[in-house]
Amino acid sequence: MKYPVRRFKSPAIALKELEPFIRNGEHLQTGKPFKRFGGMRSREILGNWLVCAAASVANGVELTFSSDPIGGDGIICDAATGETWPTEHVMVPRLRPGQTSDGEALILKAIDHKRHKGGGAYAAGKTLIVFLEAGAGAWLPNNVARQLPEPLHFAAVWVVGLQRVEAGDYVYGVAHLDVGEGNAPTLLVRVKKDFDAWQVERIQ
Repeated sequence: MKYPVRRFKSPAIALKELEPFIRNGEHLQTGKPFKRFGGMRSREILGNWLVCAAASVANGVELTFSSDPIGGDGIICDAATGETWPTEHVMVPRLRPGQTSDGEALILKAIDHKRHKGGGAYAAGKTLIVFLEAGAGAWLPNNVARQLPEPLHFAAVWVVGLQRVEAGDYVYGVAHLDVGEGNAPTLLVRVKKDFDAWQVERIQ
């Protein structure tokens, strides 16, 4: 049985739709779900977009995403093969003024919380995307990848988060927490200031 899903016509159109929510960072924190996009929040749409943009370059494939008709946080799809990866999302919220913490510990805590939420059946085969809003300073993807809890249940974990705004460009870090080949693949996605283009650079 096929279920109806919503998807953007192109990554460029998706980015333009996301522009007001990226510029209004508060919406990424607290914005309500979009009924017209399967109940996904702006940060979940952005997280899926960033993973697709980064993974398409890192792996040489064309990835897109859609809403999830059975209640998840979106489905990533390989446009060529049709292979799909349902996603779940968790946010590390922005630290309050005067509050300090360790970025790596916050990420691991969020992952642990999500895997306990529904157990193995809930997480099996899904990709977990951590939206890092903490502003807790530098963290090392290799360190976090090597400390992932066991059993993880999720098939894969990505972490996305804003690194800086530079000359009007929004620069995001995107890391796949998998050290199977030595280092966790880590990329920078630079969204140009007019939100009409983006660049992806692999840094690890």
